Amino acid sequence: MLGRSANGVFWMARYLERAENTARLIDVGFHLALTRGDRSSQEEEWKSVLTTTGQLEDYSEKHTEFFGPQVFNYLLRDRDNPASVLQMIEFARTNARMVRTSITDEVWEAINETWMTLRDVLSRPVRETNLGDVLSTIRSQATLVRGAMEGSMLRNDVFNFARIGTFIERADSTARILDVKYYVLLPSVAWVGSSLDNVQWDTLLRSVAGDRAYSWLNAGTMDPREIARFLILDGRFPRSLAFCYDKVRSNMAGIAMQYGGETEAHELLRDAGAQLHQLDIEQIFDRGLHEFLQDVIAKTNRIGACIAAEYRFIE
Repeated sequence: MLGRSANGVFWMARYLERAENTARLIDVGFHLALTRGDRSSQEEEWKSVLTTTGQLEDYSEKHTEFFGPQVFNYLLRDRDNPASVLQMIEFARTNARMVRTSITDEVWEAINETWMTLRDVLSRPVRETNLGDVLSTIRSQATLVRGAMEGSMLRNDVFNFARIGTFIERADSTARILDVKYYVLLPSVAWVGSSLDNVQWDTLLRSVAGDRAYSWLNAGTMDPREIARFLILDGRFPRSLAFCYDKVRSNMAGIAMQYGGETEAHELLRDAGAQLHQLDIEQIFDRGLHEFLQDVIAKTNRIGACIAAEYRFIE
């Protein structure tokens, strides 16, 4: 597979996943802001959303206030923001068009439909009254594309590079959400394991589509330490760090079989995966949750860059 095609499939999947993750973060930011009693606390919540997406600095260069509609319109539809959902969907479509002969008709049609639908939905400013419907549409369209990929693509290098892009992006997002949100909701590390505001913790889990799964596994008990364990170490949950790394490693194994050998990226993945499987949540907290998550984010980015270099991704 040519490096340009591998790059196109990889980033097509990453942009689609990032757009969905941004929509989920906006949803959790909106619901948490509603629980804040004063304007200052609401603005801090929107700041945390911008921080999690890595857009706080760029936003602050253009705006001085962190008013909800101003923030979520910036994240959803601002044409001058290259990390807005609208721009990311356009980038995903551009990459899909570049690799049009490598993906199935079903995948192309799903991506093109997603682009047309969201272009229409986001052509007008989003208000608080219709924000929920807009975010639901983004999530539904992402699911449509994911279903087309799962149901129609050969399990070859094209599929593997798409899946690698998806799960690298997802691992990065889960680590960032947990890193930024955990201590916003938890006043002190001494409160770990205590019973806090269940509504806010439930909203945090909703940002990674994990509220129902966590409730099933923990009988509805909101325990901060158990939430961290769930999002980091539970290999059954498809947005946990352990699950994401396992899937990247599996698809990289498929690439190695097809291309006749492993690369440095495979070794980096083994090391990162081994750490997740060898540590328990107590060891992670002893080391420091923030330090652990920052290390995960750095390793995830390093693995992505290594894959791009070794498989000669060409922009």
